Amino acid sequence: MLKLNRKIGLLAFTVGALLAITPARAEDASATAAYKDIQATLGTVPDMFKTLPDVAVAGAWAEIKGVQLNPNTALNGKTKELLGLAVASQIPCQYCIYFHTLAAKANGASDEEIKEAIAMAAIVRHWSTMLNGSQVDLATFKKQTDDLFAAVKAKSQ
Repeated sequence: MLKLNRKIGLLAFTVGALLAITPARAEDASATAAYKDIQATLGTVPDMFKTLPDVAVAGAWAEIKGVQLNPNTALNGKTKELLGLAVASQIPCQYCIYFHTLAAKANGASDEEIKEAIAMAAIVRHWSTMLNGSQVDLATFKKQTDDLFAAVKAKSQ
């Protein structure tokens, strides 16, 4: 058993040493392909993508294209952008607020819907602060919430 452990240890050391002297390389081909697809999709490659290391470009683009820009997801574009704006308002990120406001409008959001999304973000932030800061018992909160929704459901039937 001791010999087996030594062999496994030597193998692990050898693999580790090889990884240390053979650094991982970004696949320039995948970054280049992603940049071409970004250009084809958006008509330009925004600088935000150029802030990423080459190894991350394809994955970041796939995430945006697969969720945010995909019309075949559970949420429509307007809802996604209003969510983005609400989150951006809480971070806060002036870049994201600017982008998601324009994107929400481009997806049909009215000024009133934009205001409401921001107001909802503020309400959630307020109550999160109150509940966490007051150290409200989570189990009690969940029980009261379940009871509240059960009562609302019963009342509507």
